[in-house]
Amino acid sequence: MIKRPDTNEQRKKRHRRVRSKISGTPERPRLNVFRSEKHIYAQIIDDINGTTLCSASSLEKGFKGSGANKEASRKVGKMVAERAVKKGIETVVFDRGGYIYHGRVKELAEAAREGGLTF
Repeated sequence: MIKRPDTNEQRKKRHRRVRSKISGTPERPRLNVFRSEKHIYAQIIDDINGTTLCSASSLEKGFKGSGANKEASRKVGKMVAERAVKKGIETVVFDRGGYIYHGRVKELAEAAREGGLTF
C-alpha cells in the first residue's frame, strides 16, 4: 500500500519553522498569505501587539471573478497594498505561509510590491 504524504501537514510544519524566525513589529509588520482551493487571503499583522492592521481577500463583497486564479491573487495583492499605504505602512516582512513562492503566492507578492509595499 502506497501512502501519500499529507501536503497540508507538511506546509503547516514549514510555516511553524519559518514563524519561529520571523515576526511582525509595529515598524515592520508581517504580510501573511493564506490560500485555499477557492480563495486567497492576505493580512498585515503586528505580532507584538497581536493585531491585524489591514487585510484583503477574494471573499469580499466588491470582488469580481473567481478567487482561485493568478488574476485574483494580483487583485488581492493590490488591495492589501493600497490599504497598507493608506495606513502609513510601507515596509513589511513577507510570510508566504509555508507555500512555495510560485503561482498565486508569487502574483500576490509582486502586486503588493507594485502597490507600494517594500519587502
